[in-house]
Amino acid sequence: MTAPRKQVRLAAHFPGVNNTTVWGDPASGSHIDFAGFAHLARTAERAMFDLFFLAEGLSLREHAGHLHDLDVVGRPDAMTVLSALAAVTERIGLAATLTTTYHEPLEVARQLATLDHLSDGRAAWNLVTSTDAVSGANFRRGAYLPYDGRYDRAGELLGLADRLWRDGPGPFRAEGRQVDLHGEWDLASPPQGRPVILQAGDSDAGREFAAQRADAVFTRHASVPEGQAFVRDVKGRLARYGRRPEDLLVLPGATFVLGDTDEDAREQAAHVRRQQVSGPTAIVFAEQLWNRDLSAYDPDGPLPDVDPVEGEITIAPGSIPARAFAGKRHETVEQLRALAARDDLSLRDVMVETRARHSFVGSPETVADEIDRHVQLDACDGFILVPHITPGGLDAFADRVVPLLQERGSLRTAWEGGTLRDRLGLPRWSPAESAVRAD
Repeated sequence: MTAPRKQVRLAAHFPGVNNTTVWGDPASGSHIDFAGFAHLARTAERAMFDLFFLAEGLSLREHAGHLHDLDVVGRPDAMTVLSALAAVTERIGLAATLTTTYHEPLEVARQLATLDHLSDGRAAWNLVTSTDAVSGANFRRGAYLPYDGRYDRAGELLGLADRLWRDGPGPFRAEGRQVDLHGEWDLASPPQGRPVILQAGDSDAGREFAAQRADAVFTRHASVPEGQAFVRDVKGRLARYGRRPEDLLVLPGATFVLGDTDEDAREQAAHVRRQQVSGPTAIVFAEQLWNRDLSAYDPDGPLPDVDPVEGEITIAPGSIPARAFAGKRHETVEQLRALAARDDLSLRDVMVETRARHSFVGSPETVADEIDRHVQLDACDGFILVPHITPGGLDAFADRVVPLLQERGSLRTAWEGGTLRDRLGLPRWSPAESAVRAD
């Protein structure tokens, strides 16, 4: 008997503070006008996506003491936007990015419970653990939290939120290393019991946190072998917490470029990558690797002839990409120099080639095949798709790729289940798993 096909889980990401979005393209719309958010969310909903995922930045992006061209100015508050979207959508999940580092526990719990009530059980929380001092300066605690303490606070904050959502109105007390509060909670339990928890973090601590506490994990692992290894690792940790492999969804982020043919799509993708990595952005990427000021270098010239600086991160403190190169800067630079020499590439060319996000590039048939192949081979459970044009960048995917996935039985053709948690096939939440530590 043939086993049923795994269902592809899809989320639409409205990006905000990265270089994926091509701001200067004539088709790019406003990131303030509510109509733009509504268009992308409604497009994802008609395409039977599970989630609309809204990124959030808590400050303007800074690098080496200056603002740079990766950011969007004046982006509205994510929770306000999602609350408004709850009124103009019916089934799609609504995921907010909120940091456990700078937000207060009751603030986060109340916002998410409110969104879950307003949306009839469609709220999700993309739980992040911020470290950058620039964002921290906007908050009372500043950047006080050491890097190693991020998950301690995240676990205690989520634990308190879980208790409040479970118990409903009444007095509470939480005594922990990072969260020490007592007071009165005033909201009824959310329709889902607990909003769906997404977590992004590829460190060992991040993987362990996802295995213990999250419903879905957002990862960057792109190829089938890399994805399979990540799935085996993170889902292999679930049993120690009494959880099953199906209790945690693995959702890599990915971009896409569609064309009438594969060749047409490849030509478009090359143009898009050049738009995404401007000269100043190429210098920013290089400085994150070299860990030193490279502003005197021409992005359209050769790679810098100076050595990278290991040790303390000085050029971009708190930057996740900068930390990712720690301990392997010299090795990575030598690899890039070899690539540049082999293919006669400029600094910008190298950054275009090596820093682009994972993309599905091809005809609708090719893209549908590749997405489905990753899921059926257990390299992931689906994807968080990041269009490079907003708000209309998902339209072609909805019209041309989604029907192909539906034809092969890998994507729903009708809505089922009552809440987002139900539709994702996640188990009913067990609050006993989320007790706040009191020691």
